[in-house]
Amino acid sequence: MTRVGETELLPGGKPLKRVVFSADEIRARVEELGDEVSRAYDSSEGVLVIGLLKGSFIFMADLVRNIRLPVSVDFLVASSYGAEKTSSGNVRLLYDPEASLRDRDVLLVEDIVDSGHTLNELIPQLMARRPRSLEVCALLHKRVARLDREPRWVGFDAPEEFLVGYGLDFAEDFRHLPFIGSI
Repeated sequence: MTRVGETELLPGGKPLKRVVFSADEIRARVEELGDEVSRAYDSSEGVLVIGLLKGSFIFMADLVRNIRLPVSVDFLVASSYGAEKTSSGNVRLLYDPEASLRDRDVLLVEDIVDSGHTLNELIPQLMARRPRSLEVCALLHKRVARLDREPRWVGFDAPEEFLVGYGLDFAEDFRHLPFIGSI
């Protein structure tokens, strides 16, 4: 970032309104979430962690390094935003997990719960695969969605602003930032 007068600029000149969660705050909370998840599962069997790409990849990588039990990892890709700042409401599954969910403890990792459309569409699809359990861990939750099922673990309650960084993007930019900021 560069400073121009009193305005912080992100790469590409996009203005940053403010840093919402610092890298240190995120690191500490992800460590806590790893502890909470570790205590929730039978450590002898472990958990299948499925990251909802693309936004969750940085959070998921840090989270699984903080889970102290056997972990298998897979991904799925669903899209409802495209290049817009609001969800279209049309959730498209672009990549399906290859791992079997049947009779396994599954943890779906989400970057942000905003409209709730993605979770409301995906959870029934994943439950149809008959996991032993299915829980959601979201880094951020705006608390505005009407969810059929709330995440079991939430990193932070998020403001109703458009957020970028730590995996969150705007039109595929800003995922690399080590903090979460508002644009």
